[in-house]
Amino acid sequence: MPKYMYSGNYTSQGAAGLLKDGGTARRQETVRILTEMGGSLESYYWCYGNTDFIMIADLPSESAAIKLALHVGASGSFNGNLTPLISVDDMDAAVNAEIPSMSLPGE
Repeated sequence: MPKYMYSGNYTSQGAAGLLKDGGTARRQETVRILTEMGGSLESYYWCYGNTDFIMIADLPSESAAIKLALHVGASGSFNGNLTPLISVDDMDAAVNAEIPSMSLPGE
């Protein structure tokens, strides 16, 4: 199943909700949404600095990942970034893939 990282920052509305409901409630809501989409949550962390939170999730398709990003963006609670994650096996397959008639500079 494809793996994605969603990272972002809380808006003032999102920070107020976190203060009111706590971290466990945020994580439970994330698990509920991902489960309904056929996915699962691998990890969820809060940060400080340039990013307020990071989650790693498995989602059944790119379309599901896009829908998740739209759903989260529409909530008004976060500003985030969706990043597809590439496994070592997928990277090796890409590096070793034969692509006809393609030459790169310096080859």
